[in-house]
Amino acid sequence: MPTSAASQPLFLYSTTVSDVGTVRSNNQDSSFAGEHLIAICDGMGGHAGGDTASSIAIRSLAHIEQDDTGGDVEVISRMMETSVMAAHDAIVGKAKRERKLAGMGTTVTAVALVAGYWVVAHIGDSRAYLLRDGHLRRITCDHSYVQHLISTGRISESEAKNHPQRNVVMRVLGDFDIDPRPDISIRKAHPADRWLLCSDGLCGVLEDSTLEEALTTMSDQGECAQRLVQMALRAGSTDNVTAVIADATLALDADAFDLPHQTPLVGGAASSNLEPIADIVNEPVATAPPLREDDSPAQRAAALIQSASAPANDNETQQDTQDSEEQASRVVQPSTVREEIGERPNPDTGEIPVVQKPDGRISADPNDPEVAKAIRAEQAEQRKATRAKKRRSRLATIIISVLAVLALVGAGFGTYAWSQTRYYVGNSNGKVTIYQGVPTNLFGFELSHEVTRTSIVTSSLPQTWQDQLEQGITVDSLSEAESHVDIIRSEMNKLRKQQEEDTKRSESSDKSEDKSDTSDKSDASDKSDASDKSDASDKSDTSNKSDQSDNKPDIGAADDATTGGTQ
Repeated sequence: MPTSAASQPLFLYSTTVSDVGTVRSNNQDSSFAGEHLIAICDGMGGHAGGDTASSIAIRSLAHIEQDDTGGDVEVISRMMETSVMAAHDAIVGKAKRERKLAGMGTTVTAVALVAGYWVVAHIGDSRAYLLRDGHLRRITCDHSYVQHLISTGRISESEAKNHPQRNVVMRVLGDFDIDPRPDISIRKAHPADRWLLCSDGLCGVLEDSTLEEALTTMSDQGECAQRLVQMALRAGSTDNVTAVIADATLALDADAFDLPHQTPLVGGAASSNLEPIADIVNEPVATAPPLREDDSPAQRAAALIQSASAPANDNETQQDTQDSEEQASRVVQPSTVREEIGERPNPDTGEIPVVQKPDGRISADPNDPEVAKAIRAEQAEQRKATRAKKRRSRLATIIISVLAVLALVGAGFGTYAWSQTRYYVGNSNGKVTIYQGVPTNLFGFELSHEVTRTSIVTSSLPQTWQDQLEQGITVDSLSEAESHVDIIRSEMNKLRKQQEEDTKRSESSDKSEDKSDTSDKSDASDKSDASDKSDASDKSDTSNKSDQSDNKPDIGAADDATTGGTQ
């Protein structure tokens, strides 16, 4: 395995686009697009857990962007594996500290460029595709239940598209009893290699042939990423949709100082807190460009009509667009730079108190002992005010909680009182039973109790009746419930009588068939006897005729004898 730097170094230029989609309320995907590292993480685990898990994984991998190993491929591959394992440990630890995050996890698919080689780390069902010489290859294998069925030959690729368990992932990072070690692979990098990393919100709805066509025909990686995400949403994706596209370029002059530099881009959930990532890579990082609305012909026509009807607002509209783009693309410096330019937020008010010294002079120098003393006193007052504010907030929280509990208790009593005015017919241990209340519970407390258990066995009833009894047949009063039970009993008796009549008819029919079979057998026997007698008679006649023929004298022989004697 090579460990030294390549003679002709490759440079990686990448971009990423991530969108929350049309169904989910928040984006749980996270992505990173740098000069040495690209990665995508698809989080899972409730409203707050998935985005946290995917952000942790991105932060754990980000240090690989600053490759200080001297181009050692083996070292980078080990770093990739240990970084993924560290992300797993961090996710598990945070889930233990914050129980609301229990069950969170994330996939990880990452590619690093080092010394002319690609190092790929993968766990989960996100995917990495490599376009080389116009042919698209899937580099990773999904760690999913459906992929297991495909690999074992139980289902086909086409059947997997609509399989009810296609979203079941068998290996991920997170708060699960699952092996968190990623698949690590190394392959030689070629100039013009193009990578696509994507979450299952994209590859789950678009065919590989569609991906290949887009990656082949669209040279601009930013436009290609935008188009792929838009196509996935139009195809009906119900998940977050994220794409990372990266191109390997061979520098004509590796010693040049003016090579283009790319600011690492962070997309999805991880983009909400860029400061830690900027500190890890020790350089500015930026949020990924947002998904642009698909400019269909109808949309372009509407835009032209709008611009023609309001020409005076062109400048204002253009300014609004520029402002929104600037807000969408946010750049964050590392902490060392933020300290130098004074961007690090001050935990205090940031104001230096003005002190009048005994000699009458005014000073605001923080190095002045009296000013420093005033600063400490002001900070103590601020801490005191903060504690008082926390106490008030705590008291308000307690009051609100008590009121909320009282409201819930009142609502619970009201609901229970109303439920006791209702009745329903249901199933209790296989018997038709009348209940008072409604067939549900409130915070685990059953809103019904048994009133009368009948002798009617539910298993003797038709399946449709059994299903209705399992759900509960609600009525307004006890008398209605009893009437309904009488109807069930009456219908059951009718059904039983009908079954008995059917049984009797069936038995009668069987007896008739038996008699018919006996008669047929008797006729057949008589015919057989008659036939035997006829055959015997025929044989007797034939035998008698034969005997008569034998006893008849041979006239010819006698004549011959006479003639001989005469001679």
